Amino acid sequence: MSKSSKYLLVSLPTSISPSNDHEEALHALRSSVDSSAGTTYPFNIPSFKIGTVDALIQQADDLTKLSNACEGIVNKVGDSLRGLLEGDEEKIAQQKTINDKPVDQYLRSFSWNKVKYRADKSIGELVTLLQKEVAGIDNDVKGKFTQHNQTKTSLAAAQRKQTGNLATKSLTAIVPPSSLLQDSEYLTTHLIAVPTNLTKDFLKAYETLAPMTVPRSATQLASDDEFVLYGVTGFKKHAAEFIHKAREHRWTPREYKPVEGGAEAEAKEVEGLEREERKLWGEALRLGRTGYSESAMIWVHVLALRVFVETVLRYGLPLEFVCGLVQTTEKLAKKAKSSLDSKYSYLAGNALTRDKKGRVKADDAGMAEMQAGGGHGGDGEYTAYVYYEFEVL
Repeated sequence: MSKSSKYLLVSLPTSISPSNDHEEALHALRSSVDSSAGTTYPFNIPSFKIGTVDALIQQADDLTKLSNACEGIVNKVGDSLRGLLEGDEEKIAQQKTINDKPVDQYLRSFSWNKVKYRADKSIGELVTLLQKEVAGIDNDVKGKFTQHNQTKTSLAAAQRKQTGNLATKSLTAIVPPSSLLQDSEYLTTHLIAVPTNLTKDFLKAYETLAPMTVPRSATQLASDDEFVLYGVTGFKKHAAEFIHKAREHRWTPREYKPVEGGAEAEAKEVEGLEREERKLWGEALRLGRTGYSESAMIWVHVLALRVFVETVLRYGLPLEFVCGLVQTTEKLAKKAKSSLDSKYSYLAGNALTRDKKGRVKADDAGMAEMQAGGGHGGDGEYTAYVYYEFEVL
C-alpha cells in the first residue's frame, strides 16, 4: 500500500438510482468518481438493531470518540514497530497487515466479523465491546514495548560501562585494587578523569584544590583518546570539597570500589541483558504485529458502525442505502470529493446550494437546520451525504 493512500467511506440512499435497486445504486456511486481520481469498491455493512433517535445520536457521539481513539492506537502501534525495526520501511510494511492481509486488500474485501461482533447485539453493546478490546490491545502493546525499551536502556548503560571512555566506562578491569588506599582511616584515593587537553592544568592545580591533598601524589592509571585517569591521595574529611572543585574545573570524579570477581560479574550482566533484550524484541515484534492487525480491524468495524448510525440518522427508515469505499491518494482525494459533491449535493435539500459558477456552497440557514436535526456527515465540515475520510498508516 502506498504511504499516500487515502480512503473515503461513502453512504448514499438507493434512491440515487431510478429503480431504487442496490446494485444500480452501487454502479451510480462508482460512476460518480472518475477512475483517474480513485477506485470504488462495495463496502458491505450488515443491518443492526436500531434503537431510539436519542440513543442513535448518543451512539454517533460515542463512535466518533472511539474512532479517534482507535486511530491514535493504530498510529502508536505503527510508531512502536517503526522504532523496533529501526525505520526499515520494507520490514515495517511486512508487519502492518490486517488478518494477515495487506491493509488495502482487507479494506477492499471488508466483511463484518459476525463471529466476534454479532450483528444481533445492540449497537450500544457492540460499542462497549469494541471499546474494551481496543483498550486491552493498547495496554498489552504499551506494556510489552515499555518492558523492551527499559531492558534496551539497561543494556546500553551496561555496554557503555565496558565500551565508553574513561569518564563513563567501568573501572573494574582498568584500576588494580593495589593502586587504591582501602584500609586507611584518614586517607583516600580520588579517581579523576581529566580531558587530555586539560592534563597540564590538572597537574598544576590539583595540589591546591582542597586542604590536605598529598603533594605529588597524582598517578596516571590509564588513558584513552579523550581522557587521562589519575589517582590522587587526600584526606577523607576534605574529599567532598576536592570532588566539588574538580567538577568546577571540568574534570570528572569517578567512584569505584573494587569487588572480587567484579569484571566477570559485569560481563555476565551484559550477556544476560543481551539475551533478555533479544527475547523481548521478538515478543514485542509479535505483539506489535498482532496489536496492529487487531486495532486496525477494530477501527474499521467502528467506522462501519459510524456509517450505519449516521445513515439511519441522515436518511431515515426504511433503511435502503449503498456504501462504497473509494481508494484514492492524498493528492486526488479532493478531486474525488468534489465529484461526489457535484453529483449528490441535492441530498442536502436547502443546506447546500451552488454559486454562479456552479460550485457547491453551504447555505447558512439551511445548514443550521440540517445540523440541528443531527445531520453531521463526518469529521469537519458538513457534507450532503454520509462521508468519512481516513488513512491507515
